Parts: sequence; structure tokens; C-alpha cells
Amino acid sequence: MKFVDEATIEVVAGKGGNGAASFRREKFIEKGGPNGGDGGRGGSIYAEADRNVNTLIDYRYARLHRARNGENGRGSDQYGAGGEDITLRVPVGTMIFDAETGEQLFDMKRHGEKITLAQGGPGGLGNLHFKSSVNRAPRQFTYGKEGEQRKLRLELKVLADVGLLGMPNAGKSTLITRISNAKPRIADYPFTTLHPNLGVVRSSESHSFVVADIPGLIEGASEGAGLGHLFLRHLTRTRILLHLLDVSSLDPDEDIVTKVATEARAIVEELRLYSEELYAKPRWLVLNKLDMVSDPEELKAQLLKELNWEGPVFGISALTGVGTQDLVYHLQSWLDEESRKEHIEQDIADGTHIYDERFAPD
Repeated sequence: MKFVDEATIEVVAGKGGNGAASFRREKFIEKGGPNGGDGGRGGSIYAEADRNVNTLIDYRYARLHRARNGENGRGSDQYGAGGEDITLRVPVGTMIFDAETGEQLFDMKRHGEKITLAQGGPGGLGNLHFKSSVNRAPRQFTYGKEGEQRKLRLELKVLADVGLLGMPNAGKSTLITRISNAKPRIADYPFTTLHPNLGVVRSSESHSFVVADIPGLIEGASEGAGLGHLFLRHLTRTRILLHLLDVSSLDPDEDIVTKVATEARAIVEELRLYSEELYAKPRWLVLNKLDMVSDPEELKAQLLKELNWEGPVFGISALTGVGTQDLVYHLQSWLDEESRKEHIEQDIADGTHIYDERFAPD
């Protein structure tokens, strides 16, 4: 599942400066000849992928980007100065389309990748280029050419960082409503969620991540039961999965540990049947509706033993919010550390990583 951020901009490269038609005029020097310089090139407009930029919001307000024109050439063999280039910094993952034709022009996938959006026009030639044995006093010169002009659509598809997984009515929609800005439909019957929902979770003023809620899975989804595997593809690009387990029961005689463990194993099996890659993703257990259990700690201990689970586990109540903030803080910390590792790996691959001797091995 992807969160789409769009902006439409217009880029206008600079016009090249005109060449000059000039002749050398100095005392005691006859027939000095042509000395008109070339015009400077127009400024170009580039886009550069920057992993420190997370949104296209700036380009929703600054829609016109115009580079400077090149200066005209002058006498005394003086060439005009080139126009200053403009570099637009965009998030990694930005796709650039021609706004008029819809054609995809660029897909910026790597930090530091730089592409040309609009090429500046070349400068014109001065008359010094036209001298010859038969044309010793040329008055010809050429004009600078116009720079490229384009209307572009920028589209950022931010992949969800966290995917919510679980049986119908496990509380996924309630959780994403509690911790993010998403407002999915919530009801007390199965399969309320019929399409994926995305929410942005803001853990602090400068930190956030994207969470995706997909329709619930049931045993046999690989064979078409329920809504099938249709929406599992939206989780394949997430970094981590939160497996929500509903630990409440309206039947006092029901063995809740056996019931929850059976449901958990069924979900994991559906993941394996769909994709080994998805099955191998980092996964945390989230025990939801603990406020409806008389002895939460005892239930938690029994369930973890039954599942033979040794990974991270969190107990929450998505309805009341108990435990949800602690879950958000741990997710943000984990995601930040994963991003740091990815940045280091890319820097090493690019040969730009600077090693800190304080953390170097002995």
C-alpha cells in the first residue's frame, strides 16, 4: 500500500545569451579584427533525490521554477557569464511525469541521484568565430537559444512502514484510528474493512511513520475464503508487521488461549502460503483487548508459552488507548535504527561513508 503525495510544477530553463559583433579598436593598431565573444549558456534546472526530504509539500506552493538567462557576449573577446543552475531536492522515491502527456520521465530511487528537468539554452556565437581568409571583418553573430520549458507532475509513493495483520474484528481499524490520522469504518461485525487504509503516525514533531491496515485474514484465505489473499500484496513492501490478536471472549467456558493460538497459527500459515518473503518479515505480537481479561499477565504468559514465541510482544487496548503510546515509541525507535543501517549500507556502497573511529572494532 502506498501513500501518494503529488505536486504539479513548471520549470523554465534560462535562455542563452546572444553573441557579440565587435571589432578591436585601439590606437596605432589598424584592422584589429573581430573580437566579439560568445553569449553565456542559460541556467538549467535539475532534480536531486535527498533522503533527508520526506514530502513534496514545498512544491505545492512554489510551482514555478525559472533559471536565469545567460549574459550576452561583449567585445575584447569577453564571453558572457552562464546563468546559475537550480537544483530541486525531492524525496527518494519521487516519480516525475510529463503533466501534459502523462508519460513517466524519471523514477528517482537512490539517494544522490541527479537528473535534468530542463536544459538551459546554449549561448550564441560572437563574430570572432566567423573570420576567415575571405571574410576578415565579419559582422555575423548568432542569438542564444531558448531554454527548455516543461510542466511536470511529481508523485511520491511512500510505502507503508508498518503493516497491521490479524483476523477480522481483531481491532486493527480501532488501533490505526487511535494512533494515526486515519478514519476507517469501524463496526462490530467481521470484514468491516473492505479496502486498505493508510495512516500517518506522528510520534513527535520531527518523527513519523506510515501504517497500513488491510482487511482481515481467515484460515483458508489462500483458497479464496473471506476476501482471500487479494490485499496481502500491500504488505510486501512494509518493513515490519504487527500481528494483532484478540484475547477477549464472550463465552466464559471457551479456552481463550487455545482459540487465540489457533488463530495466530492460521494467520502465519496464510503468510507462508502467500509469500516466503512476507513470512520472513520482522513481526511483533500485539495482544489487543487486554482490558477485557481478568488476569492479563497470566493470559500473556500462557499464550506465549503455547505459541513458543520469543519475539517482541505488547499488550494494549486499542479502544481505551492503554499501551498504544508505548507501542508507537518502540516502533519509531526500531524504524529509525533500520533507516540508519540502510543509509550506512548505501554510503558504503557509494564510497562516501565516513567511519567514526570511536566505534571501530579493536
